[in-house]
Amino acid sequence: MPPTLLGITLLVFVIMRLVPGGPMEEDLKKLMGQGEGKATKSREQSGFSLKPDMLIKLAGDYDRDKPNIIHYLEWLGLMPRDISKSAALFEKDSLETEVSLPGTTDSVKVNRSPDGKASIEGLNGVSVAGWKVRIQSPVDQWNIWKKWVPGSISMPKDTPYRAEIYQSRFAGLLQGKLGSSMKYQEPVSVMVRQRMPISLFYGVIEILLIYGICLPLGIVKAIKHRSWLDHVSSIVVFAGYAIPGYALGALLVVYVCANGFFPMGGFVSENFRELGMMGKIHDLFYHAAMPLVCYLVGAFAMMTMMVKNSLMDHLAADYVRTAIAKGVSFKRAVFRHALRNSLIPLATTVGGNVSILVAGSMFIEKIFDINGFGLLQFNALIERDEYVIMGTLTIAAFLMLIGNMISDIAVALVDPKISFE
Repeated sequence: MPPTLLGITLLVFVIMRLVPGGPMEEDLKKLMGQGEGKATKSREQSGFSLKPDMLIKLAGDYDRDKPNIIHYLEWLGLMPRDISKSAALFEKDSLETEVSLPGTTDSVKVNRSPDGKASIEGLNGVSVAGWKVRIQSPVDQWNIWKKWVPGSISMPKDTPYRAEIYQSRFAGLLQGKLGSSMKYQEPVSVMVRQRMPISLFYGVIEILLIYGICLPLGIVKAIKHRSWLDHVSSIVVFAGYAIPGYALGALLVVYVCANGFFPMGGFVSENFRELGMMGKIHDLFYHAAMPLVCYLVGAFAMMTMMVKNSLMDHLAADYVRTAIAKGVSFKRAVFRHALRNSLIPLATTVGGNVSILVAGSMFIEKIFDINGFGLLQFNALIERDEYVIMGTLTIAAFLMLIGNMISDIAVALVDPKISFE
């Protein structure tokens, strides 16, 4: 599990950093006075006096001021991350400058030597415990400048030295930290906890309905093979399977919800807190009816036909015919002999439902405006909110791997031929 999870997160992290058009690029276009969608021009071409300090601050805000591998190791928690920082420029030929402490009115003095070393001291008795300092020379700033301003021949003249004070600590995945949203400035873990119960509600009901209906229906279809009940139910389940859940959701919103039969969206009504117990239950399921139809429409056919086909294979097996020939009733032969072996393929799907249990569906939640885990993923992708994307991806990938383990255990419990010894 750890290597797989590490590989998934690394792959997505690299893709997000390499694909152009991210939030850093968009803000840089605005600073350079360019319209959305236009190619990035150099400072000379843009006609806007973009300064190195502005660019470096922007790169620091979006974690683009260090190599990508360093930022990935910081996200993992293998390297300390800058959690608070502030910067100031040195005057020409000056070897000292004052830097404000973030969130306070206090300042510290940073001294630099000609060989590039720096020291920090508090002013008016201000403590500098835990603060570190780095000096960025014109050459260091030029390396960042030419990366983000393509076509530049040179950096602006008389670029001063830059002093940056910062505090750092280990605050990554290994420490249970998923970072903070770049858009909302809120911890990702808090955003996930707020939305998880909503997706969990739909996931639990979905799994209960899938196994509670598809298992008996598959058994009945196997026993009543080629009967009118088998034909009619097959038409229904395959018609549902042919329609994607999000496409059905769009149709339901237009033709059912828009006509007032069910709410257009949302998890509960605005006056939910004012309702009594029975009123809350009614309101909850009144809003959940249409999304649940979309969640279930595709899973019904797959699960039902899996149970039916597996059970029919075992009913035609020699050991079942032998049991019936020896006087075992057909009902006993089905439920005592064939059914348990038929559940082996079904056990392989148990783990896959674990991720569905929590993650939900981003498209269905988007259509019905359900503020769950799926909609959080969708909005993060649209807004290129990197730490939310990485956080939700890590949770979803971890659940997928846990689900695979659960499937292996479930198969071993159902199939007597499999043992972990």
